[in-house]
Formats: sequence, C-alpha cells, structure tokens
Amino acid sequence: MNVGALRSGTSYGYGRQNETDRDGACVIRIASYNIRKAVGLDWRRDPDRIADVLAEIDADMVVLQEADKRTGPREGVLPLERLEREQGYVLADVSARPLSHGWHGNAILMRAGFSVQETSRIDIPSLEPRGAVAVRIGAPDLEVVGVHLGLTRAIRRKQMTALQTYLNGCDHPVIIAGDFNEWNGDKMAFDDAAQVISPGPSFHAARPVTALDRFVLAGALRPVTAHVHRSDLARRASDHLPIVMEVDLPGGLP
Repeated sequence: MNVGALRSGTSYGYGRQNETDRDGACVIRIASYNIRKAVGLDWRRDPDRIADVLAEIDADMVVLQEADKRTGPREGVLPLERLEREQGYVLADVSARPLSHGWHGNAILMRAGFSVQETSRIDIPSLEPRGAVAVRIGAPDLEVVGVHLGLTRAIRRKQMTALQTYLNGCDHPVIIAGDFNEWNGDKMAFDDAAQVISPGPSFHAARPVTALDRFVLAGALRPVTAHVHRSDLARRASDHLPIVMEVDLPGGLP
C-alpha cells in the first residue's frame, strides 16, 4: 500500500466517533502508540502527558503498548478516570492481572459508544513476555488486535506467521495495530490479501528514523489517511511517536 497516495487527514472534534462518509461507509480513526510505561524522554513518568497526546489525536480507538509496568504486580500506568471523563474512553477488559491495564503491556481504549462483542488474548510464539490482545465490536463489525512483537527477527517472523494464521480464521474485517519492532518493511510476513500500512518513521521520537509502528488490514477495509503524530508534546512523552489512520468500513451504520 502506497500510504503517500492517501488523502491528508482532517481534524474532528471530540464525539466524531463512527462518522459516515459520502459513500455511506463508516469512518473510524484508530491510533497506535507505544507509551513506554508513560516515561518520557526526560525520564519522568507522567501519565497525564500521555492523556494530553491522546487528546490531540482524538481517535475513536487507541491501541497501546507498554501500558503496564514491567515488574511486580505489573500495574497499569494510564489515568483511566481522566481519560473517561474528558475523552470518553473506556478500557477493554483484556488483562490477566487485577492491577494491569493490558496483557503483556498491550491495551486497547475505545470511545464508550462502541458495542463490545468479545475481548480475547492471543498467544503468539515468544522468548519473552509477549502476546496480542483483541476486541471485536459491533455496529460496525470490526475486530482490532493490538501487538508488540519481539526483538529478534526470527521470533518476529514466527509471531507474524501466527497472526496471519489468526487472520485466515476470521470472516470479518480486522485491523492489527502496534509496535512490530521490524526495521525492514520488506520482512513483514503477511500474505497479499493483507494491507500493511506504514504511516512513516515513528522511532526514535527525538529523531524518527524507522517505521517500527504499523497497521495491518484484512477484509473489506479501505484506508483513507495515515500519518505519524509529530506534535511537540508527543516528541517528549515517549520514545515512540503515535501513528494514526482513518479507515472506511463499507456498509456504514445500521
């Protein structure tokens, strides 16, 4: 997919969830963001700074990586009450620990108006604590999978092969979003039916040189816009920049 051919993004106010375009398709804005446990480039843990970046993006759904601390009870770092009060976000229930916000750090936020049909945790091959989390919503019918893949090429290929097998078993549209840790876009191990969207260099936030963060689309989905969110605040809040995509789901709302 040539992301450069997509039309430039537009700005919407809070509450634009599930907009419908001229063709009757449902337009969803989705973001993916490795927040590094809310530790910024100044080495301060500041969850409110992450919330401020999400407010700038104004996505309908947000896939997060490193949303939990790595040790001990692995408690989450998100300011959930503020996110719900100010931005209408609710946290998908994918955690396996009482204090965690995600599973192996993978978490998904969505606007409260979405109807959650199912949440799940997806096992993938790993040499370290890794996994994928999924949320399936209704109206529109869509599954969103959040991932944070391994650091070695061999294990990443096995993980992407496992994700492709998962896609092969789905009869509905799916978006995989996350930090693929893959420096070479040609090494993305998905078949020709999947669309790999690389919005641009997202790492390192201070000087982005590589596109570690990507989207993978399967099913009847049409990407409309894709970009890296490069605000001054985002450049300080984490070592990754967020990526953002707008996508059309044919059929619109019921």
